Amino acid sequence: MCIQARGAAGAGAEQVLRRESPSGMRAPRPRDALKPVSDKFIKEEEKLDNFYIMRTPLTNPFQPGSDIVPDIWAGRAEQLADWRDVVRPRRHAGLYETGRTILGEPGTGKSSLVRRIARDAAASGDWVTPQLRIPSGADPLKIVASALLKLADRAGLVSSARTTVLDLLARVEQVAISGFALSVRSGDGQEPSSALFDLLVEVGLAAIRQDAVVVIHIDEVQNMTNEAALSQLLIALGDALVHTVEVDAPGAGPIESYLPIAVYLTGLPDFEDMAGARKGATFARRFRTTTLTAIDESDLREALRPLMTAGWTTQADDGALEPVRMSSAAVAAVVALCCGEPYLFQLAGQRAWNAGAGPEVSQDDVLAGWRGASSEAAAHVERILNRLPRREREFVDAMTALPPAERNITRIAQEMGMTSATQVGPFSQRLDTVRGIISRGKQYSFRNRAVEAYLTTDWPQVD
Repeated sequence: MCIQARGAAGAGAEQVLRRESPSGMRAPRPRDALKPVSDKFIKEEEKLDNFYIMRTPLTNPFQPGSDIVPDIWAGRAEQLADWRDVVRPRRHAGLYETGRTILGEPGTGKSSLVRRIARDAAASGDWVTPQLRIPSGADPLKIVASALLKLADRAGLVSSARTTVLDLLARVEQVAISGFALSVRSGDGQEPSSALFDLLVEVGLAAIRQDAVVVIHIDEVQNMTNEAALSQLLIALGDALVHTVEVDAPGAGPIESYLPIAVYLTGLPDFEDMAGARKGATFARRFRTTTLTAIDESDLREALRPLMTAGWTTQADDGALEPVRMSSAAVAAVVALCCGEPYLFQLAGQRAWNAGAGPEVSQDDVLAGWRGASSEAAAHVERILNRLPRREREFVDAMTALPPAERNITRIAQEMGMTSATQVGPFSQRLDTVRGIISRGKQYSFRNRAVEAYLTTDWPQVD
């Protein structure tokens, strides 16, 4: 089990994952034990049968997969509060706030987090782009230009009588068609970033008039490998974030105001090198980076608590709405098995739900479902490990080869065959601050508990 790799908690986890006594569940009565002596008894028997056909894939609230906003949401309260209490209020009030860059290894829920923020923003009337996923090798300027044209349409700019606005829309349409190539062919000195910035300003002014906030979400940003195109896009977005306009404030007259535009960039940790180091301090000043790591066990239990209490309402075969609950032992098993990984949390929950049909998800259901999902869980961790450069992987392997009490920088360096701890400093720093896989200190530990479990225990296998 994942939790066994963390020392003292292991004994508790082993008890948590003992097979649950069936006495706590209503077992369906065998058909031959029923003696239908009346029509009323027959109806009760049919009702009993239907009562146990309540969990199907169609009613499953767990949704593993990228870009999905699952019904059972766990953790990330800090990032959600940052949007609700900081980013939106400040940008809406005309105050400056940086853009946000959300990075993390595969399966940490980067895109799902920002899609939830976007969903909540749209529900409150804000203007939201779809998830602008950048495929490998694609021109990001084309993708962003197309999205801005749709925002311009929503803002009413397409029907504007102003010639300057119509000319601007025509310029951005050319960017949507030609992208970065436009800067090569253009003879008027206009860069694509200039057209995108100008349209962002017009959309921002329209948002001020209509009391909305513009939310732009660009995903898979690590795929923007054309350094010149990446530079132009970041300049356009960054300049829009710091641009001020004059607005009339009731009782105060004209004041300077920042545009109500919020920008979220999501992707793998590799983007930190691409945009941070190469683009220097300007990017760092205009975008604040957060690296997502494993979710705390307390947050996972809190996410499952409604299933233990009120239950998840589903429709039974007879059309009645009935709650499906999860036993406390099942909750403990899901929390232990997923190791804090959002993808694995959803995977464990999904498979447990589909493992039975009755009104309670039991620990037996969790274990049965996980046996069928263990290969997917292993593949998830292998994707993370296979992305590591050789030296970083050697550092992780050296950590796992040592007992937790001996995981300090000197012993790890020795395990790697290095003569000095300073030789492994750069690897440990990246694994901590960029990838979020380990935590440095006097004693080194794993933040990615799934990686630790995969390398030090029999996880993800269960008996």
